[in-house]
Amino acid sequence: MAENLSLQNFDWDAYENEKKGTLNEETLGKYEASLSAIKDHEVVEGTVMSINKREVVVNVGFKSDGIVPAAEFRYNPDLQVGDKVEVYIESQEDKKGQLVLSHKEARASRSWDRVNEACNAGEIVNGFVKCRTKGGMIVDVLGMEAFLPGSQIDVKPIRDYDQFVGKTMEFKIVKVNDEFRNVVVSHKALIEAELEAQKAEIVSHLEKGQVLEGVVKNITNYGVFIDLGGVDGLIHITDLSWGRVNDPKEIVSLDEKINVVILDFDDEKKRIALGLKQLTPHPWDALDADLKVGDKVKGKVVVMADYGAFVEVAPGVEGLVHVSEMSWSQHLRSANDFLKVGDEIEAVILTLDREERKMSLGIKQLKADPWENVMDKYAVGTRHMARIRNFTNFGVFVEIEEGVDGLIHISDLSWTKKIKHPNEFTSIGAEIEVVVLEIDKENRRLSLGHKQLEDNPWEELAAKYGIDSVVEGKIIEMSDKGAVISLEEGVEGFCTSRHLQKEDKEAPAAKVGDTMDFKVIEFNKDAKRILMSHLRTWEARPEAPAKEGKPAAKKEAAPELPKMEKTTLGDLSVLADLKASMEEKTAEAKPAKKASKKAAKEEAAE
Repeated sequence: MAENLSLQNFDWDAYENEKKGTLNEETLGKYEASLSAIKDHEVVEGTVMSINKREVVVNVGFKSDGIVPAAEFRYNPDLQVGDKVEVYIESQEDKKGQLVLSHKEARASRSWDRVNEACNAGEIVNGFVKCRTKGGMIVDVLGMEAFLPGSQIDVKPIRDYDQFVGKTMEFKIVKVNDEFRNVVVSHKALIEAELEAQKAEIVSHLEKGQVLEGVVKNITNYGVFIDLGGVDGLIHITDLSWGRVNDPKEIVSLDEKINVVILDFDDEKKRIALGLKQLTPHPWDALDADLKVGDKVKGKVVVMADYGAFVEVAPGVEGLVHVSEMSWSQHLRSANDFLKVGDEIEAVILTLDREERKMSLGIKQLKADPWENVMDKYAVGTRHMARIRNFTNFGVFVEIEEGVDGLIHISDLSWTKKIKHPNEFTSIGAEIEVVVLEIDKENRRLSLGHKQLEDNPWEELAAKYGIDSVVEGKIIEMSDKGAVISLEEGVEGFCTSRHLQKEDKEAPAAKVGDTMDFKVIEFNKDAKRILMSHLRTWEARPEAPAKEGKPAAKKEAAPELPKMEKTTLGDLSVLADLKASMEEKTAEAKPAKKASKKAAKEEAAE
């Protein structure tokens, strides 16, 4: 036990001093002065002592060298022994007594200030492309991760971003966000700066009409961009070919070398308009010189519009077939009802202007004009079947055959029926038999009739429906002015409201559907008008005699009938909506007036 106590109290420092000699204070001071005074978590400058695949040894002037992972110097593949680098003191001694350094942390701690300085000064910096990301690349610049948009990689569109990963390139810092510490860099800006001088040189030597070789750089739906060796020009889609072009890819392809001609350019905006079709002769110049109006040509429909179709009769040579030249029919229709894109057709040249390079065509001319022999085929009085095409307030338009139309006036539809609108008589698309009444060949018009298929029944009706004759009729329509009465043979009469009065005062008033007796008080065959009265059928009827053996009942005073006013044409104003009465001529009015006076005299006599 005593022996163990003595070992614990043994002065090992004194022993070492005695064995090796004790360092005096002067020597210790000189040694410490030779070492760098470093502190944890600060940035110092060191010298690269050695480099291997895993680590870089850096001397910062401390009693031991520090180790930095080689990956932190990946952005600088040219690092060599002896280079000065900045490192961050993470710890002066780790568990193994090793000085721990970080080049990445040193760069990060000072990189933001350097990034701002480089941005303000427009400095060109090196950056290492770390990886690809959405819309661009991630680049290590001055120890910070920066974003390189895909549009800022090069002046030409990049289709393969992966080819840049792992490369060290020069960049210009174009945007810095202090709040979010975001940095945006551009490689394209450096290229553009170099190209500006080249563009100015190229544009200064350009001339209109000059032919140059270029490379197809980009294809859009409106044209093609051509690289002329540092400056871009545009071939508009209309300048790619003399013919119609639906897609520029039908003419050129990416990276293809082609010859183009300079059409125009703008020195200030550096815009250059190019042409490709101008390198070949205009197709109109090669058009057959013997081609003339009236000749037949074949072609392909390339464009459709409501007003017509464009037909390519030769490469780059088009003619217009107007919709009016597609059919002899005069009905308004769309060109799409006759043709469609891609149709191969034959047409006749109607007009040809080589100077203006315009041509109009027709396809209806391939068929005979139906109006040429209309006088023979559709002579006056002949009967034909027609199809209802359209209605108007005054009649019906029909088509006998394609290109031959006619009009049936509303007054020529029926002898007896009062028609307010043609849709009451027929319907569009229906077949109807007609008689040709008149031909106007110059204006291509036929006057047709339907009622003329039958004899005029009003001559026979005059005997059946004479004045004072009593007939049975059915009320088919009621209005404030009176009722329309349906008679036999499809004839209609009219009874004013006053003349609808029934004998039985307690009986319901007349209504649509009632069948009653009526007396004819006016018949006008020329105006096709029958005026009727139910009141007249009973107001003058004699009273029945009293039965024998029974005293006659005291006769009650008969109610005084309303005094019949003199019937004039004013009473017939209810028929003003009927065309016949509105169009009645002065000569036709006289017999009507006489008939009215006769009826008035009879009424007064009664």
